[in-house]
Amino acid sequence: MGTMEAPPLERKLVAIFAADVEGYSRLMHEDEERTLATLSSQRAIIDGIIAGLRGEISGTAGDSVLAEFASVVDALHCAISIQQSLNAANKDLSSDARMLWRIGVNVGDVMVKDGGIFGDGVNVASRLEALAEPGGICVTRGVRDHLRDRTGYEFEDLGEHSVKNIARPVRIFRVIFDPEGSADPGPPHISPPKETIQLAETTGDQIDDSKDVELVFWQSVQESNDPAEYEAYLAQFPDGDFTALARTRLAKMLNTKSVSPEDSAVELEFWNSIKDSQISAPFEAYLQKYPDGEFGSLAAIRLKQLTS
Repeated sequence: MGTMEAPPLERKLVAIFAADVEGYSRLMHEDEERTLATLSSQRAIIDGIIAGLRGEISGTAGDSVLAEFASVVDALHCAISIQQSLNAANKDLSSDARMLWRIGVNVGDVMVKDGGIFGDGVNVASRLEALAEPGGICVTRGVRDHLRDRTGYEFEDLGEHSVKNIARPVRIFRVIFDPEGSADPGPPHISPPKETIQLAETTGDQIDDSKDVELVFWQSVQESNDPAEYEAYLAQFPDGDFTALARTRLAKMLNTKSVSPEDSAVELEFWNSIKDSQISAPFEAYLQKYPDGEFGSLAAIRLKQLTS
């Protein structure tokens, strides 16, 4: 009786995004509770931007994030937007509490198994991330070549590097960008200007892409300190691409309730016990038990991923 052959693994060509926190062990050693709170807050920002640029999170492990994009443009724009957003978020923290991320972006063939991706393409992205400066982005030559003729992207050639478990040297480029720049969640060329919306309102014309309307709306409120503007966004786009990020910012503005260390520890233990679950029920239970919980935005994102 012959043995059954395992079905072939699915393969696909994607842009691979890898990120992790620089000095995470040191931060945990200095203040574990503060570091976990900062990580949760910054992960909510990262996850929201990835979702907003049509990325898909393929894996998380502690202080790292692995995501895939069908578009190299989206992947790099996501990386820049994340670094700019985190730079702004860090300004609200003391110097010893700030969390800096390193990001690597590669384009390559990957294998797919159980919803995750792996292979040389992923390994190279992870090595790139390790070589990036804290708060910086490194990419491969393939990414640079794809984007070099597009305005707004500049690269510094760092030469060829030998990376672990990869036979051939990899040519690496540092992305040059302004960390103080506006954290625009979408490439400029796909966003209709505000004048377009105003013209549509006065003439009755319709903007073809509803996502463009949402994007412009988000751009108009993302730097605001007024809770009412985030509430207006959530009312108009309850299932929008930036809903999780809007809820996180709104909750931070409105959160005046003090939480005891004991309650916080119980919530953290609950979250740690479910965060890697592949079913929706634990996240629904978390959101029901902690509707204003510290990990609410992450739970909502995971729930949306599992039920979509």
